[in-house]
Amino acid sequence: MSQVIVYGGCGALGSALVKLFKAKSWRVISIDIKANSDADENIALDRSLSLEDQGQQAMIQLADLLSSAHTQPTVPAVKTKVDAIVCVAGGWAGGNAAASNLFESTLAMWNQSVQPSVIAAHIATKYLRDGGMLSLAGALVAQQETPTMIGYGMAKASVHQLTVSLADPSSGMPKDSNVNCLLPVVLDTPANRQGMPGADFSSWTSLGVVAQ
Repeated sequence: MSQVIVYGGCGALGSALVKLFKAKSWRVISIDIKANSDADENIALDRSLSLEDQGQQAMIQLADLLSSAHTQPTVPAVKTKVDAIVCVAGGWAGGNAAASNLFESTLAMWNQSVQPSVIAAHIATKYLRDGGMLSLAGALVAQQETPTMIGYGMAKASVHQLTVSLADPSSGMPKDSNVNCLLPVVLDTPANRQGMPGADFSSWTSLGVVAQ
């Protein structure tokens, strides 16, 4: 059975991915701050912890979930490597350099986008099979200046840089692995609809399309 780790599995896009992979009979491990009932296994991280502590928490629990001993008598033994890791954890915050919440929003964007991507990358070096795929979540807008959303643009640009670095043969990634980064414009999520009620929703990309 093919298996995938969905990092951010309780978000709008993450939930769509979990459902899609399950529909295709993949074993799904969701990593987020809470459990996704559609996933086969869940790792719930404590967002208040440091990057190092969250990373260690994820690695310790994955070591158990991906061990050959983690199975029931009637279930085939679990593979110790996954076929794909898809990290879609993230968030959005606006504000220019004069914004009163600049420091808060910049730190939040780092915590929500960059930290999960770094943890997912480290997980990949240990648990992604040769020839497997790691996919991270960037943003098309972060390929240029983002003066009205400083923290968001910086965080997504960091994810873009991480992707390019991981694609280099000396990055520590498994042999022949594929590293890519999604660059959406606007996704059709409940949060985006609430935040931009006057927008043309028909021009947005559906979660199902992105997941597929």
